[in-house]
Amino acid sequence: MREFSLPALYEVPADGNLTDIVHRNAVQHPDVAVIGRKVNGTWQDVTARDFLTEVRAAAKGLIASGVQPGDRVGLMSRTRYEWTLLDFAIWSAGAVTVPVYETSSPEQIQWILGDSGAVGCLVELDAHAEAVASVRDRLPALANVWQIEGGGLDELRAAGADVSDETVDERSAVAKADDPATIVYTSGTTGRPKGCVLTHRSFFAECGNIVERLRPLFRTGECSVLLFLPLAHVFGRLVQIAPMMAPIKLGHVPDIKNLTDELAAYRPTLILGVPRVFEKVYNSARAKAQADGKGKIFDKAADTAIAYSRALDSAGGPSLGLKLKHKAFDKLVYSKLRAVLGGRGEYAISGGAPLGERLGHFFRGIGFTVLEGYGLTESCAATAFNPWDRQKIGTVGQPLPGSVIRIADDGEVLLHGEHLFAGYWNNEAATAEALADGWFHTGDIGTLDEDGYLAITGRKKEIIVTAGGKNVAPAVIEDRIRAHALVAECMVVGDGRPFVGALVTLDEEFLGRWASENGKSSASVADLREDPELLATIQGAVDDGNAAVSKAESVRKFRILGSQFTEESGHLTPSLKLKRNVVAKDFADEIEAIYRG
Repeated sequence: MREFSLPALYEVPADGNLTDIVHRNAVQHPDVAVIGRKVNGTWQDVTARDFLTEVRAAAKGLIASGVQPGDRVGLMSRTRYEWTLLDFAIWSAGAVTVPVYETSSPEQIQWILGDSGAVGCLVELDAHAEAVASVRDRLPALANVWQIEGGGLDELRAAGADVSDETVDERSAVAKADDPATIVYTSGTTGRPKGCVLTHRSFFAECGNIVERLRPLFRTGECSVLLFLPLAHVFGRLVQIAPMMAPIKLGHVPDIKNLTDELAAYRPTLILGVPRVFEKVYNSARAKAQADGKGKIFDKAADTAIAYSRALDSAGGPSLGLKLKHKAFDKLVYSKLRAVLGGRGEYAISGGAPLGERLGHFFRGIGFTVLEGYGLTESCAATAFNPWDRQKIGTVGQPLPGSVIRIADDGEVLLHGEHLFAGYWNNEAATAEALADGWFHTGDIGTLDEDGYLAITGRKKEIIVTAGGKNVAPAVIEDRIRAHALVAECMVVGDGRPFVGALVTLDEEFLGRWASENGKSSASVADLREDPELLATIQGAVDDGNAAVSKAESVRKFRILGSQFTEESGHLTPSLKLKRNVVAKDFADEIEAIYRG
């Protein structure tokens, strides 16, 4: 057993709650822009003073509508300014926010609002309102539904016109640090989603320590962040609350399809994203270079960036020759890539899945360092992250200051700290199991090095045991294969089988480019599945993945599927995690085909 801890850098206020942030900002930084809001196609600043005024107005409407301290209120919307506004308004009414993914089905909505006992729900679009309406007869506690795009905020402001600021401030002070701030329902890779109760203390400990440890990335009046992750996911909430605590300016992007344009317009200094975003940046840039006849130059530039980054970790540092090559490519390639990311940023924080060592070195090598972290809903997002000044690429960093990471005898990662959830809503048995012996059992397998840097190697429940008795952690090889531009998803199989295989889905955007470049633009996906050239290309991706593992763990055979793994198909959770049991059931014939003959 091994463990590592770091002292806290932030003290959680015993009697405080998250509404204190908004009040403090309005007093200490009244004219500082805490929000960048898109209005009629133009980014406009919202000052700390004005944000408090808007939060109070919405909170008054909730209070006037009968929302009581401790009540649960649902919030179902894309990532936009109103999500943040209403989150703080719900807290200012003394209530508890219950996020609902905007892609949720009526059945999922019914479960989350029903299980939490929500008395009201704020939705964004007509489709959201219709989905809630379709199950409302099964939600007896649900008294009110407001629609953001249907004048719901105006309704709240009008309803609360006679409620005083003093009344709101009294309500704002009701919740204490150990009271629930939100119930975040897990993605549900197996069974029904469980409601994780995260307290005001959880977020204070999480965001306060992150801001202090990464203070150069959170300079008030200088730094900004663009939020494009779903706010129903706990990582999105971290990206919302940490900038408010700093405070630095926060912007929202509802549609990730517009991300490149918004990065160029907003020009954030900090990006918090998931590996797929950074993989897309790399793959898109490489594909564009190839289309322009500059593929070899790009590949040389990429190799130089990776070599330069790796040399930074060596005793002698980069050689003079490597420095000169790096400087030349900075003008030709790297500066253009940084411009795609907004042009002002030097750092990003990545979580949700492994980034991959090669990609980590590539981005640091171009002058845009991606600090990898790790966490779960139950740990209020990041429970480990790489510090800006002591990064170890290939790890997910050191423990959140004020917390402890322990590796159990079987390799499971255990956690302890103020940031952890209080338990699962209405589920004492699951709470007792997860928090056994005072430690949160993550279900992840990992290692700690001598400096306390954590590396995650897989999930306990996802470990595959082949017929030969070899234990295989799928995450390592899957992440390497998925890094290829043509691969959308990869799922390793082989439990009880003679060798390891894989199911692969193709990225439709890059498949179209590949088909056009190879004279196969008229071919269907079904035809391309058996195309020798495409199979050889995917085999290259598999070979790259196999290089990261032993021969016994390597993928011997794979099958390209003719469809995608999506949330709509039931194969991905809203946070884009694979539902392995569903995939295995639905594609049982494809798996069998791997092991025939």
